[in-house]
Amino acid sequence: MTFSEQTIWLTVGFSGQALFGLRFLVQWLYSESQGRSVIPPAFWYFSIAGGLVLLCYAIHKRELVFIVGEFITLMIFIRNLYMLRRGSSDK
Repeated sequence: MTFSEQTIWLTVGFSGQALFGLRFLVQWLYSESQGRSVIPPAFWYFSIAGGLVLLCYAIHKRELVFIVGEFITLMIFIRNLYMLRRGSSDK
């Protein structure tokens, strides 16, 4: 069975959206277990993974607005993860 290039890229795009969406599920379940609103490190990992996949999809589709938006949010996600890791090493 062969997949068309369009099918492959649609799969990439939907996979990125799924990864990106899972971060909210992870955050919600973690917060419920803690009894307060908390953002676990996994939230930022899912954000970065989903953002990278979506950036690849946006580049493939040559959607400049989408490319710029994904790039900027990726920098924010990476910075948040860096600050989280730096903060935990300071303790």
